[in-house]
Amino acid sequence: MSRTDYFRDPDAPPANSVVPSVTAVVRDERGNILLIHKTDNDLWALPGGGHDVGESIADTVVREVEEETGVAVVVEDIVGLYTDPQHVMAYDDGEVRQQFSICFRARPTGGTLRTSSESKEVRWVSPTDLEKLDIHPSMRLRITHGLDDSRAAPYIG
Repeated sequence: MSRTDYFRDPDAPPANSVVPSVTAVVRDERGNILLIHKTDNDLWALPGGGHDVGESIADTVVREVEEETGVAVVVEDIVGLYTDPQHVMAYDDGEVRQQFSICFRARPTGGTLRTSSESKEVRWVSPTDLEKLDIHPSMRLRITHGLDDSRAAPYIG
């Protein structure tokens, strides 16, 4: 399924759904960040996805990171809540989803990098190389917040 992101675009279609989802800032021992090259919008992003019935939100983080990257993680803390109503994602099935994402920090505990149906490339990226990648502004904000160890409280916006 393909997806078009609209960010503060006056021509964006109106949202018709909200799905709680997660993303994870996962850093290795060298400080590199785990990113995926998404198949649905061809952008680089943090791993993550939708919350399923019967899961804790931390279980969602663990499942989604492993599904998309092959990396096992443990959740450490919350980076922030990202609910900008001016960021919608339009899917080719007619769903137009308003952003509702909880971003977490997580630590890798094992696994081997691999792609999935949602990720055509998975890699550890040095924070100094982030500017070279095509990353949506909303995702870039989460990455910036997740890499900022001086932030005392989660972002809510």
